[in-house]
Amino acid sequence: MWSGPRNVSTALMRAFDSRPDSVVCDEPLYGYYLATTGLRHPIAKEVVASMTTDWPTLTKQLSGPIPGGQPLWYQKHMAHHLLDEIPRDWLTNLTNVFLIREPRAMLVSLLKVLDEVEMADTGLPQQVELFRWEAERTGKVPVVVDSRELLIDPEGVLRQLCERVGIEYSDAMLSWKAGNRETDGVWGPHWYGDTHNSSGFTPYQPRKADVPGDYESIARQCEALYNELAAFRLLANVGKQCPDLRDDVGVVISARRHGDDALRIEAEGVLSHVFQLGQDHEDTGPQRRATVVKTVSI
Repeated sequence: MWSGPRNVSTALMRAFDSRPDSVVCDEPLYGYYLATTGLRHPIAKEVVASMTTDWPTLTKQLSGPIPGGQPLWYQKHMAHHLLDEIPRDWLTNLTNVFLIREPRAMLVSLLKVLDEVEMADTGLPQQVELFRWEAERTGKVPVVVDSRELLIDPEGVLRQLCERVGIEYSDAMLSWKAGNRETDGVWGPHWYGDTHNSSGFTPYQPRKADVPGDYESIARQCEALYNELAAFRLLANVGKQCPDLRDDVGVVISARRHGDDALRIEAEGVLSHVFQLGQDHEDTGPQRRATVVKTVSI
């Protein structure tokens, strides 16, 4: 699972750790990342001392046999920990999935932990790079989980996630015991407060995310990258992502239930002509990204 920071990634790791058939690992490249970059993160020295920092050893382990003989190994990764010097070939042995969050909310949360944030710290440039690489390599659209959709409908999104990666869904993924885990990194007390106090996914609550003025440029860059990935996100409620339902210019169409008797249909992508849903249409001109939405009765 390739995530960025503050994306409810630890809660999703808890969900997989609660499965009887799964083993998890928590940001195994973090020590290497800090040792290589020298960044000043909370308890950085302790993090480096607690982990293997040799990337050839790490990538061999992470692409090798599953610990404990379990059938499923959930690896929680921060995309920005995968620095350029690490080859990507080992990733061909993994099922690569992406976890995203609305950028302004992510930035506000991240700035509560780090004094300064640069674009690379968000993980979004690296996520987009990996997403494109995986799509080109496999010829398929990689799975994208959006934290908002996950918190709105944990069961529905988890069922879709499990189906897409070819594993059985388990109700055990919806709850866990509060507190830390042996599988948590030593940095947990500094980053995982909300998850340590939780016993399941916290219901989604819209929050006003006021990004400091100095970070407006980064927020806009993040939004452009987020939108590229969000076009393929698994959707909350009864609806599901339909990556193979496209019009003749490659616009992705998705649908989800909107209330009790309507279906919300969204089309996102690069439009080169008028795209119509019922009576609604929008002429975007060539090579402009747009969203067309229509609600229809069912």
